[in-house]
This record gives sequence, C-alpha cells and structure tokens, in this order.
Amino acid sequence: MNTAEDTGQKTDDRGFATAARQSLNRNAAKPLNVLSSVLCPLSSELRGTLRHDVDMRRHVSWRAGGRVERMYQPADLDDLSAFLKTLPADEPLLAVGLGSNLLVRDGGLRGTVLLLHSALGDLRIEADGSVYAQAGVPGAKLARFAALHDLSGAEFFAGIPGTVGGMLAMNAGCYGSETWDVTARVQVITRKGEVLERTAQDYDIAYRHVVLHAEQEEWFVGAWLKFSAGAADVAREAIKSLLNKRIASQPLNLPNAGSVFRNPQGDYAARLIESCGLKGKQIGGAQVSPKHANFIVNVGNASAADIENLINEVQATVEKNTGFSLHPEVRIVGEAV
Repeated sequence: MNTAEDTGQKTDDRGFATAARQSLNRNAAKPLNVLSSVLCPLSSELRGTLRHDVDMRRHVSWRAGGRVERMYQPADLDDLSAFLKTLPADEPLLAVGLGSNLLVRDGGLRGTVLLLHSALGDLRIEADGSVYAQAGVPGAKLARFAALHDLSGAEFFAGIPGTVGGMLAMNAGCYGSETWDVTARVQVITRKGEVLERTAQDYDIAYRHVVLHAEQEEWFVGAWLKFSAGAADVAREAIKSLLNKRIASQPLNLPNAGSVFRNPQGDYAARLIESCGLKGKQIGGAQVSPKHANFIVNVGNASAADIENLINEVQATVEKNTGFSLHPEVRIVGEAV
C-alpha cells in the first residue's frame, strides 16, 4: 500500500485534491486498511500538513495500536478553522495532543486525526494578568511559564503528562488540584470551524468529567487561566519537588499513559489493584507496573489488545475481590482486529 506518512506532503499538493467524498455507510463494512473513506477536495489555501495511513503508535504515549486513515497537522488556529470547513459533516474526527490518555485499537481508526500539540502552542500573559494557553501547550511548559512570571498555583500541571486541550477535556489533576479550578474561560472550535468562548457554566464539571450542556461537537483550543501572585523561586522549588516525586513513584522509563483508572470515591485505584496482587500482572507486552499499580506499561511490543485485555482483567479482578468498579481515565477508540 502506498503511504504519504513519511514524506508529510503539504496540502497544497494537487495530488490530494483528487479525493472525492464517499458514503461512510458504504465504507462501514469494508476493512479499515482499504482506506475507503476519503475527504472532500482540499483547498490550496490550507497551510498545514496532511498525511494518509498514519501509524498511531508514533502519536500515543503507550507506543501501541493501529493506524488512522488521515492525520492533519494545522499550521495554527486559523488554519485549523479553514481545514474543518472543508470536511463533510459526517467525517469522523479525533483531536490528539501528546496522546498520553489515548489507546487506538489494533484495527485502526476511520476518519481524520487532528494533531494539535505542535500547532496550537501559543502561551502568553494577558493584560488582565491571566495566562492564555492554547490546547497544544504541555502541562510542564505551562507550569514553568507561570513560575517564570511569579505566579503561584500552576505547579501541579508539571505532574500531568498531557497538553492543555486534553487536561480541559477530562479535568485532569494531581496532588489535590484540578484543571478547571484555575480556568476562567475557554476557547473552543466547532465542526464548522467557528471559534467560540465558553465558561464553566456551559459544562457539567466533576472529577475527571467535563460534558458540554449543549449537544454540539467541539474541541478545546485554548484557555484563560488565573493564578495567584507568587515568587518564582518558590514555584520552581515546588515544581522540582513534584517532578522528583513522579520520578520516584512512577514508571517513567517505560511507555505508559499515566494513571489508567480514576480513583473511586473514598479510596485509591492503585491501592485496590495492589491489594488484589496484580502488580506485575502481564498479558503479552502489557504489564501492571511493579512500581505503581495504577500504571500499565509497555514492556516490549505490546499490542493495543494486550493493553485493553489487561485493563479489563484488572477491572474484573478488583470488582470481584473488593466490590469497587474501576473506571478508566484513558480513552479507547478504533476497531479491533
């Protein structure tokens, strides 16, 4: 099969403009590797990069899983808006940052992935003192930026292995702080390419849970965050301490997706998993980390199926032995082989 994945052809290549829209209903019964779903003709005004038949293992932190039909990496927010306006209304879309809470099944993913982490990277102090961070800004970079500007309260972002867009989408947090605790308002983009602003009142927000009240498909592209005045040296020391704690307690030397399960009310997922004797449990190349029970690591060429099967086994064992139902923090998408 021919692939443009490695060459990263620009969208002004007229070769891509030969694509014509096809019915997803007709495609549903076909194997994914036929790549039968295609985009509408692309505008030569787009400045981003379009790739076809992309191996998603390169774009998820587990380094496992299948391929996606197409991936678009926009040049910036304006280019992302222009790209979305070219798409059929029924084109499946998935926005991806660092891929640190994502598993793509081995059969792959239909539609288009929007790769945002290297495109939406604006980070600045606004006139009102808030920090504007686009969706592709990594948590550690945000924490360091706030410290540099003598702001306090952003340190916990250094402990989250993801970008602002994903952290907003799941209300990510650690060490007692959560993303929406410091979010004043957000910037979103709709399927039609419209850029809007919203506040917390537009969402149902809870622990690892963010749902828009309106029934509309849209993605976070930025946020205005409010922090307290502080001292740079104090914030830097807090970040250093937090990172040292991560290194000491988490298996950062192996591909992983951070915490796999949400903590159930009144307990901790890691404690429950460890109490069931599951540390070190392995299926194929996927293993419950002996260092931190709420991490599943890729110890050697794990398939997405290995990881998903281990997630399911951990859930079943913990529920049987403790009565607690563990719910994954990670998002699992795509088709099984």
